[in-house]
Amino acid sequence: MNHRTTTASLILAAALALTACSSSDNSDDQAEAKPKASTPKKQTGPTAKQAAAKLADATGVTTLGEPTDNTGSCSNKAVGKEPSPKDCSQLITTDTVSIYEFPTVAVADQWTKTRAKSDKTWRQVGRFALSWAVRDQALTSKERRTELENALRKITES
Repeated sequence: MNHRTTTASLILAAALALTACSSSDNSDDQAEAKPKASTPKKQTGPTAKQAAAKLADATGVTTLGEPTDNTGSCSNKAVGKEPSPKDCSQLITTDTVSIYEFPTVAVADQWTKTRAKSDKTWRQVGRFALSWAVRDQALTSKERRTELENALRKITES
């Protein structure tokens, strides 16, 4: 009986040793296989929030009305999820206009073209997009929209 116990113990020990050596934890392999997201470069120029204040000043008003940070509606990162390279950097919604800030001109272009298929109010200015789709924004005249677009262009070029 002692011989059987010793043999069983040796087999069990060998099995455990082999299992420990061939652990399924391939964390090193997974880290190498998973592409690392590139860190976006620090943007220069105004943020969407700063652009809202500068647009008000540039167009002769004290405010564009009730600025609200709605970044969570266009950014996974802002709501604690895995960031996407297509996330917006910031979204400020006012009574007059929504100002979307994107990490690159290419992302802004993609968002603007996609949204403009169903909402013709979208206009792109560099890495920003302007939209008039919520709140009282529909009341903003076409002339005022063009004025805001041109003012944003001047703000972002300086």
